[in-house]
Amino acid sequence: MMSTSKSKTIHIRLRVWRQESRDAQGFFEEHELKNVLVDMSFLEMLDVLNEQIIKSGKRPLEYESDCREGICGTCSLMVQGQAHGPIRGATTCQLYMRSFVDGETITIEPWRAKAFPVVRDLVTDRRAFDRIQMAGGYTGAKTGPHADANAILIPKDLADRAMDAAACIGCGACVAACPNASASLFTSAKVTQLALLPQGQADRKRRVIRMVDQMDKEGFGSCSNLQECEAACPKKISIQNIAILKQEYLKAALAADFRAGMGSADGGA
Repeated sequence: MMSTSKSKTIHIRLRVWRQESRDAQGFFEEHELKNVLVDMSFLEMLDVLNEQIIKSGKRPLEYESDCREGICGTCSLMVQGQAHGPIRGATTCQLYMRSFVDGETITIEPWRAKAFPVVRDLVTDRRAFDRIQMAGGYTGAKTGPHADANAILIPKDLADRAMDAAACIGCGACVAACPNASASLFTSAKVTQLALLPQGQADRKRRVIRMVDQMDKEGFGSCSNLQECEAACPKKISIQNIAILKQEYLKAALAADFRAGMGSADGGA
């Protein structure tokens, strides 16, 4: 006969950010939760918190989540001052209450970045990433019947590096962790993914120029070179991609200047 043991529970205090709208003044609201199961996920704990808040007659805390499997990146929170919490290589939905101790006070905030304005409470508007993607994060490959998978031969090292870059889920942890709120890691992952593959060569130079220009237009800061983005990234995207981004941008900018100079020379002839 299997023996069943009672799951361990802890008592925690929460400091959660409350903000009615983008232009409203935000503040920390304190709550207390007893008998929190250590095997409970962080988002499940927030569900329990909301039940308690609703019973008290107040508006529930708003936060985002979807897959709860570390795939979509919507569960973007600052927990104890760290993007996605104290566990590396994991999203907030993959964080469990066993990572905290009995009696601990846990501070929960939204992403802090000018380009990610707060919508309400812990929800931020991260559509700036979508606009960077739409600026050039696609290929001009023709649609139609799919070619055989082996029709285009790609060296394994390039395929592996492209897949590693493609693992980026666009959660924004890199921005939240960077002192300059830089989107360099996100943008570099999207640029590198296509720059390494044959399918991405047609728009290679135009892509990097457009995506970097859009990144700057959105108000993101420059790379701080502190590597906090890589440390906070739940998919462990390498900062080597930022070096590739800079190389790609420099080559594209020089090529554009050369073409402009040739045009001027032709016009003056």
